[in-house]
Amino acid sequence: MTKVIGVRFRRAGKIYFFAPGRYNNIEVGQNVIVETARGVEYGHVVLGEREVSDESVIQPLKAVIRIATPEDDEREQRNREKEKEAYGICLEKIKKHNLDMKLIQVEYTFDNNKVLFYFTAEGRIDFRELVKDLAAVFKTRIELRQVGVRDEAKIMGGIGVCGRPLCCATYLPEFVPVSIKMAKEQNLSLNPTKISGVCGRLMCCLKNEEEAYEHLNSKLPNVGDIVTTVDNLKGEVSSVNVLRQRVKITITHDNDEKEIKEYSVDEIKFKPKKRYEKVQINDQELRELEELERREGKSRMNNDD
Repeated sequence: MTKVIGVRFRRAGKIYFFAPGRYNNIEVGQNVIVETARGVEYGHVVLGEREVSDESVIQPLKAVIRIATPEDDEREQRNREKEKEAYGICLEKIKKHNLDMKLIQVEYTFDNNKVLFYFTAEGRIDFRELVKDLAAVFKTRIELRQVGVRDEAKIMGGIGVCGRPLCCATYLPEFVPVSIKMAKEQNLSLNPTKISGVCGRLMCCLKNEEEAYEHLNSKLPNVGDIVTTVDNLKGEVSSVNVLRQRVKITITHDNDEKEIKEYSVDEIKFKPKKRYEKVQINDQELRELEELERREGKSRMNNDD
C-alpha cells in the first residue's frame, strides 16, 4: 500500500496522486505546490491522506513540494490575470497569420516556465510561425495543444438542454463511454439533435440512468409480445410504463372484440428478454446515423409528393 493525497489542477479535472512527503497534516481544501510532467504546478487537494494499492499509483510518485503560502496564492492569481492578456495577444497573432483555428484557453504553469494554448480546428494546422511570434512576445516555452469538441465544452462550460451546467464542466473528471443503446434503453428519440450535447456528441448524461433502466427493462416484455395474464387471458403488449412497471395489453375475445387492460408486471407471464448488448458508438457512427435519418427524411418527403 502507498500513502497518497489527491490533487486536482482545474475544476472537474482529473485527480492525480502525490505523496504527502514530509507533510502529515494536509487536509482537503488546501492548496499545494507539486511537480508534474509539465513543471511546477499549483493544485487543490480534493482527497485527504489515504492508502491505496501500489497498482493504482504510477511510479515514481512525486512528493508534495510544499503547502501553498499566501505568496503562492498571490502568484497563482497573477498568473490568471496574465492568462487573460495572453489570450488577447494570441487572438491577434492568429488573425495576423490567417489561421483557421479557434483559441479556447490559455494556461501558465505556476513557475511561468511554459504557456499552453488550447485550440480547436477542423484539421491539422501549421502553426510554426505562430509559435515563433508567441515565443518572441512571452520569452518562454510555448505549447499549442489541439483539443476535441468534448474538451472544448469541458473547458468553456455552458448550460445543457436540461437547464443545468454541463456535467463535464462541473463534476465529470473524465468522459464516460456513451452508446446509442443507452438512448434506446431509455426509450428516447434517436434524433441526433435531441440526444446530443452542446458539443455535438452524444450526451454524457445518457450514462446516468443506464443501469436503472436496464434493470427495470429486463423485467418487462417488449411491445408486440404475446403474454398471459393472471386471469388466464392472452394478449399482445401495446405499451409499457418502465418506471411504474405496468403493462397495457390488447386482449382479443372470442367474438373478435378487443379490450385494452392494464396489469402490473407481476400479474403477467412472458418469456424474459435478452438485455441489450452494450455497444459503443463513435463520432463517425453518429455522423452516419445523422446521414441515414437525413436520407429517410428526404425519402418520406418524396413519397408524400
